[in-house]
Amino acid sequence: MRFPISDASPIRFPGPPPAACDVVVLGGGVIGVMTAWFLAEKGLKVTLCEKGRIAGEQSSRNWGWIRQQGRDMGELPIMMESLRIWKSLAQEMGEGLGFRQEGVLYLAKTEAEVERFEAWLDEARPHGVDTHMMGSGAVTERLKGSAKPWVAGLHTPSDARAEPWQAVPLLVEGAIARGAVVVENCAIRRLDVQAGRVAGVFTEAGRIACDQVVVAGGAWSALFLRAHGVHIPQLAVLASVAATEPMAEIFPGNACDDDFAFRRRQDGGYSIAPGSGHDFFVGPDAFRDFFTYLPVLKKDFRSTGFRPMAPAGFPDAWGTRRRWGGDEVSPFEGIRVLNPAPNMDRIARVQAAFAEAFPGMGRPRLRAAWGGMIDTMPDVVPVVDRVAALPGLTIATGMSGHGFGIGPGMGRVVADLVAGGDPGHDLTRFRLSRFTDGSRLIPGPSL
Repeated sequence: MRFPISDASPIRFPGPPPAACDVVVLGGGVIGVMTAWFLAEKGLKVTLCEKGRIAGEQSSRNWGWIRQQGRDMGELPIMMESLRIWKSLAQEMGEGLGFRQEGVLYLAKTEAEVERFEAWLDEARPHGVDTHMMGSGAVTERLKGSAKPWVAGLHTPSDARAEPWQAVPLLVEGAIARGAVVVENCAIRRLDVQAGRVAGVFTEAGRIACDQVVVAGGAWSALFLRAHGVHIPQLAVLASVAATEPMAEIFPGNACDDDFAFRRRQDGGYSIAPGSGHDFFVGPDAFRDFFTYLPVLKKDFRSTGFRPMAPAGFPDAWGTRRRWGGDEVSPFEGIRVLNPAPNMDRIARVQAAFAEAFPGMGRPRLRAAWGGMIDTMPDVVPVVDRVAALPGLTIATGMSGHGFGIGPGMGRVVADLVAGGDPGHDLTRFRLSRFTDGSRLIPGPSL
């Protein structure tokens, strides 16, 4: 099966873009879409430009988890707000989102994992989450037909799930209904900088005058920003996911251990993926930021597969151009929808681990498999900040695989940041200056 959103998908929003607006949002993933939603709700004239298709990249290719559980403490309050927004979105937009509050369950195989879960819970408890530890007996009872001797579980009943490639294209309709202008197949090539501040953007369809730009370009953000002298140590890793044929229900929500993760789907199957494994393409940015990534690399080295180079045209491929003009074809037009091949060896190991854990189910048969490029940061939390050196520019990227669930809440935060309002949360953890002010980078909980 071809992935539902690709560069062959019909262009739903052809434009043309307006000559001027208040804010331009770069990127049609969940962060960009929800930022545009809330900016339009404030009465600002906002234009969202997407180089390919809305939600064509990681926002549709993720696991579909909407979780508070395991979040960095800097993210957790925003995620709790995001869950409240998801519930209101489901009331407004109906079944199409696939939103269900069926819980998230992390499964521990060792006492060391139990200690990590308990340490996170101790930090999270003051925020009022409904997370609790489960003993091995309760885990076995909760997971129908399980044969794996998990020693404990971490469970958040209020956590949820949704169908990513349905949800984000539906959410963009809500943004448009509030007044946002959305243009697909329209790459933003460069910022128009005048007198030291943002004065507009140059797109492949012409210039848009504006005072504010939000960069929410996912895996492409660092490439775009570096062309303007703004450096973020962002890299992209390949995550592989598969959809199974319909199967009997084991657990209605989302669950994982180090070997595999799964989410119940609307179609009766499961989305399955490696619990912690991913692949990394080594490129120029990897060498440039090697020492910045050492702490998280030491933590996740065994779960990372290294490849010598990315496919041609990828954001950190060796041959990808780093400099271009506003009137020149940019790298963003070379690949409209980033569509990496999944690592089928990893998927096969997931199938085997699933079958071992649930022998009565057998080896899951696959309906489809796909890859997505996760934009990650060395401390596994995003950059959400205004750029002091370039007034009018705001960054909202590096969600590190946490973007789908937190998207509505983060969109609200970014909209207030851009509009000069109170974001309502402490964003210190996400400041751009943490990479240059001598701060020690502390990786978030890899839970």
